[in-house]
Amino acid sequence: MINTTPITGTWPNLSTTDLICFSHLRWNFVYQRPQHLLSRFANQTRVFFVEEPIHHDAPDKLHIHEEGHVYVVVPHLQHGCSHEESINKQREMLNDLISVMEINNYMSWYYTPMALPFTDHLEPKMVIYDCMDELSAFKFAPPALKENERVLLNKADVVFTGGYSIYEAKKNVHPNIYPFPSSIDKDHFASARTVKADPADQAHIPHPRFGFYGVIDERFDIDMIAEAAKARPDWQFVLIGPVVKIDPASLPRFENIHYLGGKTYQELPQYLAGWDVAIIPFAMNESTKYISPTKTPEYLAAGKPVISTPIKDVVSPYGDNKLVHIAADAKQFVKCGDAILKRKNAKAWLNKVDAFLDGNSWDRTWSQMAKHIETSINNANKQPVTKQKVMA
Repeated sequence: MINTTPITGTWPNLSTTDLICFSHLRWNFVYQRPQHLLSRFANQTRVFFVEEPIHHDAPDKLHIHEEGHVYVVVPHLQHGCSHEESINKQREMLNDLISVMEINNYMSWYYTPMALPFTDHLEPKMVIYDCMDELSAFKFAPPALKENERVLLNKADVVFTGGYSIYEAKKNVHPNIYPFPSSIDKDHFASARTVKADPADQAHIPHPRFGFYGVIDERFDIDMIAEAAKARPDWQFVLIGPVVKIDPASLPRFENIHYLGGKTYQELPQYLAGWDVAIIPFAMNESTKYISPTKTPEYLAAGKPVISTPIKDVVSPYGDNKLVHIAADAKQFVKCGDAILKRKNAKAWLNKVDAFLDGNSWDRTWSQMAKHIETSINNANKQPVTKQKVMA
């Protein structure tokens, strides 16, 4: 169950220490864990979100713009530079950023170990690794990722994980590691319970609707959706999100499967409101072994019944508590869908959902993380130690 003990306190170190984040995800791609957490840190201090470089035909430049209170930093590198040149240029741009923005006292926050080659010269007050996914298992993962992560774990003062399964896999590789599974902006998604109007591109789709939002990539079980769509041609599958790392031509194309493209975070409750069932059709492979889908509690906060494949962090706790239906294949998926559509009264289930989600919020997750960081900084100040630095 969710721990609902209130978190109180102030974090003086956070208000006097800037945060530089290095991410493999772009700020304006899909609004998820990094955006939720770092936008909250930005209410306390300056946050610089450093993205991977964009290659173009123009001269090198460092583009900085504000998104809310976050400075989004994007290196633009001219086509044709070697990997070593790219690393050197990113290091120079980072040094310029620190100088121009007068970043004198700061923490380094990593989402990707692949940032180490151009950041290993930094001397931050604190190194934080928020390991939200097992990136080495993703399609097209760089060969050096595992070794870079080993070095990052050696450098990090505190490590957070994106779920319990990945925490179990890594808990013995760092002495100061804590699990933080997906949280929710509950009010935002609960608004789907009262939305009446359908978005224009969804309004024409008949019911029942089985909906998904998220990135459609190698984690998505294409075959299961195709089989379910063929087995129940009257069911409509609404799939929202960008298609990346897979060939769009490989996606099933049936009259009852609707690809609506990417939507903004603000738009998601409007689409959710019009679904009869929300789905998490992830394939069971190496890339999904340790994931903790943020959409699970979001779907539930919207009041929607959920069918998920047996992702470990969905089965426990959501499946075990009878909050989510678990289906390992298309046959089980159809069986779960039939049971949900036949259900007459979901009030008792919804009350159970609301009780379970009570206390689950990104505000609380941020506050708990801030507490661990503050404690780590205070401990380091009391008992200074020289960390062994292992270069990649």
